[in-house]
Amino acid sequence: MSKVIERKETVVNEIAEKLESSVSTIVVDYRGLNVTEVTELRQKLREAGVDFKVYKNTMTRRATEKTNLTDLDEHLVGPTAIATSKEDVIAPAKVLNNFAKDHNALEIKTGIIEGRVVSLEEITQLASLPSYDGMVSMLLSVLQAPIRNLALATKAVAEQKEENAS
Repeated sequence: MSKVIERKETVVNEIAEKLESSVSTIVVDYRGLNVTEVTELRQKLREAGVDFKVYKNTMTRRATEKTNLTDLDEHLVGPTAIATSKEDVIAPAKVLNNFAKDHNALEIKTGIIEGRVVSLEEITQLASLPSYDGMVSMLLSVLQAPIRNLALATKAVAEQKEENAS
């Protein structure tokens, strides 16, 4: 096999591995963003633990064949970048959606959430969810509420008894 074919096969395998191992993948068209904006976007994605890379559409199509995600192929037109996260389902959608609000040139095309190709609407809904830390905070608040209310009621009863005893 020639070295060129070997390199292409390596890239296809890299893309396929990312598509299979990520819990969240977002495909975007970055055409129209200048170098400064792309650098800013990459920095925000990196801070959120999201990998962001531009691949040739032909290579990505070959990777989707390997991973049975060929529904993605219709969106692989024009300059395409792929953002993947192995840990946080919400992070790529949230960062890209927020960035797209300020930069009209960034177009979210589609995504893969836990192995299923999803629409732009589903990505937008996902982006509106709070982060993992925010959800944990809300859960803890809900769990603490009954205990806090019991403590307040106990304190009120104790104070009332003290007033009655005086």
